Amino acid sequence: MTKTRFLTLVMALALLLAIPTAVFAQRVPPHVFVGTASLNGVAAADGAAVTAWVDGAQVADAYASGGEYTLLVDQGDSSFAGKTVSFRVGGVDAAETADWTQGGAEVLDLVAAAGSSSSTASSGDTGATGAAGAKGAKGDTGATGPAGSVGAAGAAGSDGSAGAAGATGPAGSAGSAGSAGAAGADGADGGGGLGVIALIVAIVALLAAGGSYMMGRRA
Repeated sequence: MTKTRFLTLVMALALLLAIPTAVFAQRVPPHVFVGTASLNGVAAADGAAVTAWVDGAQVADAYASGGEYTLLVDQGDSSFAGKTVSFRVGGVDAAETADWTQGGAEVLDLVAAAGSSSSTASSGDTGATGAAGAKGAKGDTGATGPAGSVGAAGAAGSDGSAGAAGATGPAGSAGSAGSAGAAGADGADGGGGLGVIALIVAIVALLAAGGSYMMGRRA
């Protein structure tokens, strides 16, 4: 037995001794298995599932780390006394088995090889279901924050462009007659001598025309 596996077994036993006696009064102490785990000739990869089975049912699970494992096989409400515990590494059956004993602790190196007569490839191991966490209480509604300050006034907009000219309106009605204009200036005096001569000539012409007419009628 290597020093590391011996220490692991001692720690497992210490864990069993640390469990309160009141718990033992209600449940039977588990059987602890520790050791190396290999798959297909090499050490099991970190995180590879290592599971224990009793009567075809999975009863414990762990994960390989550094090629080693630790399993606590707790019988729970059943009775495993005298029953055979089988193991799987990465879903492949290990060649090793062990008899379950109350409070037992042993070093058991597990060797599994795919394709061997004892391997089971039809189904993988089922991991343990973790307990659901408690629902947290609803938090209080936060207070309403203060109103924000008024923002600065925006800049004045530019002037709009001039609108189109309106249509020509209809002609207005005729206006009333204007007042009489001022009297014109007096005309210049006509020539007095010429006017008299013209009048005499006109009279003579009328008399001559009348005399000729009368003489014509006498003849």
